[in-house]
Parts: sequence; structure tokens; C-alpha cells
Amino acid sequence: MRQTLSIGHHRLRAGSVWLVFSALIALTVLLPVLALAMEAAQGSAGLWSHLLATTLPIAFVDTLILLSGVGILVAVLGTSSAWLVTAYDFRGRKILEWALLLPLAVPTYIIAYTYLDILHPVGPAQSALRALLGYSSPREFRLPDIRSMTGCILLLGFVLYPYVYIPTRAMFLTQSSTLIDAARTLGVTRNAVFRRVALPMARPAIAVGISLALMETLNDIGAAEFLGIRTLTVSIYTTWVTRSDLAGAAQIALALLAIVVFLVSLERRARRKQRFSSSAKRSQSFSPYKVSAIKGLGLFAAGSLPILIGFVFPAIYLTAEAWKRVRFAGISPRLYSEIFNTITLAATATILILITGLIVAYTTRLRSGRISQWLFRFSTMGYAAPGTVIAIGVLIIAGGFDRLISHLALSWFNLSVGLVLLSSGVALIYAYMVRFLAISAGSIEAGFGRIPVTYDAASRSLGETATGTFRRIHLPLSKTTLSAAALLVFVDCVKELPATLLLRGLNVETLATHLYGEAARGTYEEASIAALAIVAIGILPVIVLSRVGRRL
Repeated sequence: MRQTLSIGHHRLRAGSVWLVFSALIALTVLLPVLALAMEAAQGSAGLWSHLLATTLPIAFVDTLILLSGVGILVAVLGTSSAWLVTAYDFRGRKILEWALLLPLAVPTYIIAYTYLDILHPVGPAQSALRALLGYSSPREFRLPDIRSMTGCILLLGFVLYPYVYIPTRAMFLTQSSTLIDAARTLGVTRNAVFRRVALPMARPAIAVGISLALMETLNDIGAAEFLGIRTLTVSIYTTWVTRSDLAGAAQIALALLAIVVFLVSLERRARRKQRFSSSAKRSQSFSPYKVSAIKGLGLFAAGSLPILIGFVFPAIYLTAEAWKRVRFAGISPRLYSEIFNTITLAATATILILITGLIVAYTTRLRSGRISQWLFRFSTMGYAAPGTVIAIGVLIIAGGFDRLISHLALSWFNLSVGLVLLSSGVALIYAYMVRFLAISAGSIEAGFGRIPVTYDAASRSLGETATGTFRRIHLPLSKTTLSAAALLVFVDCVKELPATLLLRGLNVETLATHLYGEAARGTYEEASIAALAIVAIGILPVIVLSRVGRRL
């Protein structure tokens, strides 16, 4: 009896240790937000009124217009593409199913960088169009400038629509054909079935996809700045970097964070009000309708348009520019150091994020109460915040620690150590962890959910501790999940621009920051190799998603 009580006490203590570590991780994620609020409170009331009178109105309106336009465009493109490859059977449909994911490999700042050169008045597209129409110079004929709100909405929409396409297609595939057949027997046309049956049932998935696309829009800094759109995110960056006004940047960041909270609440409210269920055992999955060869060709062309604009044209352009650059001047030596910096920072952050994600996810499995659930939510809230907001919060914390370390080193050892956290890359890795922990923890939690609870019970009945069960059962059975999570986190760290711009060490350049600098100077050909490398790395999770999609 005493032995049983001792084992039970030991198990409870082990679970408590995991809970404590999970609480520390949640606190670590929350610290940048708390620091942001404290820094914003230190700003004078006059500063806040000045921001309200000058910066915030323009930035808020531009952000609202951009979000509305991108939201509508991704909803139309993502939903229609998902219905196209789900409802109709035509030659090339299997290719479209995975090819529609390819724009995910192109970061928003690269799509803007690419089309700024392609659609330049003396660029290849307009030059070819003028030659075709018989004009000789841009003064005689030129297309509207891509540097506009319309241009920004179009470019972001054609890159971010897969966020809607993925969950909506999954929803269409799992819908019961019984409902569709019942509607058809009542004389409803196939287009009307989409509007009256399929679309209403897919609203929760569409809402999730739109919210993710809008989060990425808010996180963007490169595309908006390149295209002349003064969003809240761009205003945060310019307020801090150009004006050296950290308090003002923190106040704008809080305003942006309020918009994020509103969007997340709106998305959850939409999902809560739209609930549909069907019996998977009794219903037959939705089967596509076979169309004629002519109509199938038209459908394939329509489905290919987002792929061409969002991936094919930019990829061809980057490949051609990179090849011209290599033939003319070879590969710059500094590119190798930038690749090394990019891989080192992303790999280090990925290892840290995987470890913390494992702790948070396993704590939720061990302790399924409200405390562990809230800790999980707090730990994963960083993904909803734009990288610029996270970076400002981390900058405040890292700056405070650096000042403390410098003061102690000077007082105790008479040494000047400089900016330890900010110059070493620790602050940037911390920002990556806060930003992308949700990807790791969410993926690992889903993987743990596939492991039967009876395995845990059997391990515990044999006297194994919670940590031993984790090491001997959950880790070996989660190798595939961990590999997929590591890949997604690594690629997101490579592509992340706002946090990297603000927190990279002195004289430290990554592929993303190199591309941003060259594009800002207008030297597009210098950045083509870096852009192509980022796109090539970004294709890796697309391959994983396409394999998952084929198993739906």
C-alpha cells in the first residue's frame, strides 16, 4: 500500500514538474507583450495624441482597406479553387490539386519585389506589350503603376489564397454526397448546389483560412513598403528605425495588437456559430462530376491562373535574373555568409522551438485540466501577433537585460561587454520562438493525439514515470510529426522578415534582409539569387502539404 502511494506521489510530482516548465514557457511568450504595454505606458500623453493626429489615421485606414481587399480576394480565389478541383473531374485536376499550394513558397515581400521589376514601365512585361501594340516608349503607353493599394491587394491575394484553399478543400472532400444528391434530385443546378449547400457548410473552414491570410497580411512589411502602402506594421518599423522612437513604436504596436485580437475573436465567433455534422460511417464522400474535354480545358486554364501569377511567373523571373547575375559576376562571397547566418539562426531556433513545443504539448496530455489548456493557449498566442509587434517587445526585454549585464560587468570586472543579447542573435532566436511556437506545439499535440491513451496507462502500470513514458513511448512514436513540425518551423524562420530586420546583430545579414536591402535600393538583380534560394526552401513544406492532401 505504501509502495503504491509512493509511486502515485512520484507520478504526481513528475506531472507537476512538466506543468512548471510549461508555465515558464507561457510566461516567456507573454513577456514581450507585457514589455510592450509597459513601454507604451511610458510614452507621454502628448506623444499618443500626436500619433492619433498624424500617423495612426492614415496607417489605420490603409491597413483596414488592405485587410478588406485581401480578405475578399483570398476568399474568392481559395474557395473557387477548392470547389474546382473537388466538384469537377477533368484532365489535369490532379496536377492542380498540389500546384495550387505552390504560392505558399513565395513570401509576400518576394512577390512584391518580383512584380515591381516585371511590371516596371521599362520592364519585360510592359516592353513586350508596347512592342505588340506598336508603341515605342512608356510616354506613349504604360500600364497603371503597381505601386498602389490595388496592386498590393492583388499581389498579396494571389500569394495568400492557399490559406483558404487548404481547409476549404478539406471541408469539401469530407462533405457527404447524400446532401448533394438530395439537392440535385430536387432540381437544383450544380452551381446552385455550391451556393446553397456546399458553401454554407464550408463557412467555418473559409473563416479560418481568411483569418490566417489576414494575419500574414498584418505581418507583412516588405511588400507594403515596396508598394508604397503605409500600414500599421510599416509605421511601427519606420517609427523605431527612422525616428528612433521606441515608445511611439510600442504604442502603434499595441494598436495593431488590438486589431489582431479583434480578428481572432471574430474568427472564433464565426466558427462557434457555424457547426455542421454528418456521420462518416453512413455517408458517402463527395465524388467529382466528369466534364467534357473542352470544358475541362477551360477549367484547367481557370485553375492555373492563380498558380501562374502567384508562383510560375515569379519563379521564372527569379531563375532568369539569378542566371544572368551568375554569368556576369558569379556568386558574391557574402552570399555564402548570408546562407550560413540564415541556416544557423533558423536551425538553432527550430531546435529550441521543438523542445519547448514538446514540453507544452506533453503537459497538455499529462494534465488535461483548465490550467494546462490555458498555458497552452498563452504559449501559442505569439503566432497571432505580427513579427514586428513581437520584435518590439523582445527588443525592450533584450535591451533591458543588455543594460543590466553591461552595468554588472562594468561594476564588478571593469569590463565593457556591449550588447550581449542583441548582437549575438539570442534576441532574434527568442523572437522566432515566441512567433512560431504555435506551429511546433500544435503539430506535436496533434501527433500525440494519435497515440492511444492506453499506451500511457500500460507504461504507468509498469511503474514508469511520466518523463520515462515520454522518452520511451511518445518520442519514438512521434518522429514523423517532429520532422514535419521542424520543417515548417525552419522554413518560417528562414522567410521571417520583420523580426529579422529589427533584431539581427550588427553586420549580420540573412537571405531575407539582404533581399530587403537590395530591393529598397532598387538593385533587383543583386537580390535575385537570395530570393530564389528563399523560394526553393519554401517549396519544402508545400511538398509535405501536397502529400498530406493526397491522403484526404
